[in-house]
Amino acid sequence: MVKKLFLRKKLQADFVEIDEEHHGLKRHLGWLQLIVIGIGAIIGAGIFVITGTAAALYSGPAVVLSFVVASIICVFAGLCYAELSSLIPIAGGSYSYSYVALGELPAWIIGWSLTGQYLFSASTVASGWSGYLASLLNDWGIQIPHQFGGAPLHYEIGMGWSLTGAYLNLPAVILVLLIGFTMFLGIKAAARLTNVMVVIKLATIALFIIIGIPHIDTANWTPFIPPNLGHFGDFGVSGIFRAAGLVFFAYLGFDTVSTLAQDTKNPAKDLPRGILGSLVICTLAYIVVSAILTGIVSYKILNVADPIAVALNAMGPHYFWVVTIVKIAILAGLASVVLVQLLGQTRIFLAIGRDGLLPKTFAKIHSKLRTPVTATLVTTIIAMILTGIFPVEILGQLVSMLTLFIFSIVCLGVWVLRKTHPEFERPFKVPFVPWIPLAGIVCCVAQMTMLPLVTWVQILSWLIVGFIIYFTFSIKNSKIRIEHTAAEDD
Repeated sequence: MVKKLFLRKKLQADFVEIDEEHHGLKRHLGWLQLIVIGIGAIIGAGIFVITGTAAALYSGPAVVLSFVVASIICVFAGLCYAELSSLIPIAGGSYSYSYVALGELPAWIIGWSLTGQYLFSASTVASGWSGYLASLLNDWGIQIPHQFGGAPLHYEIGMGWSLTGAYLNLPAVILVLLIGFTMFLGIKAAARLTNVMVVIKLATIALFIIIGIPHIDTANWTPFIPPNLGHFGDFGVSGIFRAAGLVFFAYLGFDTVSTLAQDTKNPAKDLPRGILGSLVICTLAYIVVSAILTGIVSYKILNVADPIAVALNAMGPHYFWVVTIVKIAILAGLASVVLVQLLGQTRIFLAIGRDGLLPKTFAKIHSKLRTPVTATLVTTIIAMILTGIFPVEILGQLVSMLTLFIFSIVCLGVWVLRKTHPEFERPFKVPFVPWIPLAGIVCCVAQMTMLPLVTWVQILSWLIVGFIIYFTFSIKNSKIRIEHTAAEDD
C-alpha cells in the first residue's frame, strides 16, 4: 500500500503527448514568447505592491538586499527548473517533474501546492490591481464605494482577523472574470494580450526610473538598515531576511513558464531559455526600482496597495500627467500577471485531471478552441471568490511559503533523477550537482523559517485539505494505479 503511494511515471513515457492533433493544445510559443510570458508573470504585484509592504514593515531601504537574497534562491531553483523542463518537456511543470522523479503522492502534494500558489498569487495581484484602479479614479475625482472597493476581511499579526466593513472587492472580481474569458479563447489570444501588456509594463518601469532618479533624497536611505525593534524580523538584519521571504512572491512567474510545455514549439530548448531569460531581466528591474522607490519617499509610508503611486504623487502636482500614464500602465501590467498565473493554473488542473487525480472533466479540451474548458471555468470561479474576500497581505505571505516549498522539491527532483537516471540526455544541465540543488533546498527551507507562524499554519491547513482530497478521491481514480493493478492481475 505504501509503495503504491510512490508509483512513478516512466521518464520517457510522456515526452510525446498522445493524440495531440485531435485532443491536445496548440503549440504556438517560442523561446522569445516564453521570456515575454515569464516577464509578464514576474513583474507585477512584487514590484508594484509587495515592495512597499516589505520595506515599510520589515527591512526599510534594505529591501534592495532582500531582493538580492531572494534572487539568489531563484537562481538555484531556476537552474533546476531549466534542467527538468528540458528533460521532461510535458505539461504540468513541477507537478509532472515530481511524478517522474519522486512518485504519485509527492506529485500530488506539489500539484496541490501549485494550485494554491497560482490561485492565491493571482488573487493577490488582482487585489493590487484594484488598489491602483481606485487610486487612478480618485485622481479623476471618482471614488469607488468602500463597500465594493476592498476585501471584507483583514488580518494583522498578533491581532487576528477582523471585518473591514466592505462587502466585496468588485473591481478585482471583474478583472478575474474578464481574464477567464480571455483564457477560454485560447493560448494565442492570451499570448498576444500578454505581449502588449509586457511592452507597456517595461516602458512604465523605464519611465519611473527616468523621472524618479532626480527626485531621490538620499536622506530616505538613512539608516539603510533600520535598527531592530526588539523582535525577529522587525527591521535590522533579520528584517532583511523576513522581507526576502515576502518579496520572494515577486519572483513567482519563471516557474509558470514550465507549465506551458505543451503550448511550446520546442520545449526541450525553449523552456530553459524562457525560464532563465525572464528571471535575469526581472531581477535587475526589481533591484533598481526598489532602490528608487525608497529614495523618493520614506519607507514608513509605503505600506499601501499602491506604493509606486505614493512615490509618483510625492513628486508634485506638475507630474500629474506622468502619474496618470504610469498608473494606467501599471494596471495593464498587473492584469498580465493575473492572466499568466491563472493560465498556469489551468494547465496544472489539466495535467492532474489527465492522471486521474482530479475528475476527468478537468482534462476536457474544447474541440475548436483547444482550451481546457472545465479547468478554465473552475480556476476563474475560485480566483474570483479569493480575490473578492481576502486581503493582499495574507495571500502574499502564503504564496511565498508555497513557492519556497515547491522550489525545494524541484531542486530535490534534479538530484534524485541524476542518481536514478543518469543515462538520459539533458539538453540543459545544472552545473555542480549535487551542490547547487542542495544549496537551493537549504536556502528555501531557511527562508521558510523567516516567515511568520501564521503562514505555517496556513500552508499546513492547505496541505491537509489536499490530503483529504487525495485519500478520498485521487487514490481510487489514479490512472497509474489502475494500470499498475491491472498489470499485477495479468
